[in-house]
Amino acid sequence: MSTPRPDTLSALAPAKVNLFLHVGAIDADGYHPLSSLVAFADVGDRVRMSRADRLSLTVTGPFASALEGEGDNLILRVLRELGQVAGIGEPCLAVTLEKSLPIAAGLGGGSSDAGSALRLAARALEIDLPDAELARISRVVGADGPMCFAARSAWAEGVGDRLTFEPAFPPLHAVLANPGRPSPTGAVYRAYDAGAPKTAARPAPAADWSTATVIDWLASKRNDLQGPAVSLEPEIGVALSAMAATGARLTRMSGSGATVFGLFEDAEAAARAAANLRGEHGNWWVEATVLGDDAAQAAQ
Repeated sequence: MSTPRPDTLSALAPAKVNLFLHVGAIDADGYHPLSSLVAFADVGDRVRMSRADRLSLTVTGPFASALEGEGDNLILRVLRELGQVAGIGEPCLAVTLEKSLPIAAGLGGGSSDAGSALRLAARALEIDLPDAELARISRVVGADGPMCFAARSAWAEGVGDRLTFEPAFPPLHAVLANPGRPSPTGAVYRAYDAGAPKTAARPAPAADWSTATVIDWLASKRNDLQGPAVSLEPEIGVALSAMAATGARLTRMSGSGATVFGLFEDAEAAARAAANLRGEHGNWWVEATVLGDDAAQAAQ
């Protein structure tokens, strides 16, 4: 009798967007304190997983080639850490990553992939660990591991690891655009360090969490890495200008770039802006999306 094929689990690894990013001066340990409001999109990569005889990772999708030869992919790193903590050794799982987000894009793609894979692996292997312990395991991929494991709207402080979830965050219609140029985080931070340091103090929240009020409130904040990133990669500046020209209520870079986002009044305005950007810049990656917990969960 043949053995039935194991069920395949699947999850979206949603794009992470830093709606603002305030960065302080580097400290004695070599880290930058920061303050950010993070939201997750209803677009991202897709992780699929099933039990197998050994651990394996196959990468497909439009940006798969950018990960060729990456022997220590963050998914494998976090799954091996899970196996060590659970006492089972290397977990026997076949993982497929459909890579739909651009690389080095300021969208937390690798960390989000790892977070989704970690959650799926705990289900697939029936490992009964609380979310707090899984979040601790996710730190193996970097400071943003826990936020991408949670994939919920949150204030992020410290080095990005101190989270305060924001359940009142409203759905925001947005467009993401990446001009096809990588923006390596290390280089951007070095360029930031060459300038005058800013503060990473957490700002007071918006007066209320209505969409219009939140967009106006965000407009008074900043991304301290935007200027350094544009100085290293001028095409980011082109993308910012092109997004602003679509009529976005707010235009800003996410994370360390190179992806920029625009916020819009409604889904129709966002779809129209995305179509215009694709028409004018056919080689860019452009997606209309909704930011917020309900949208990211519905896309699962």
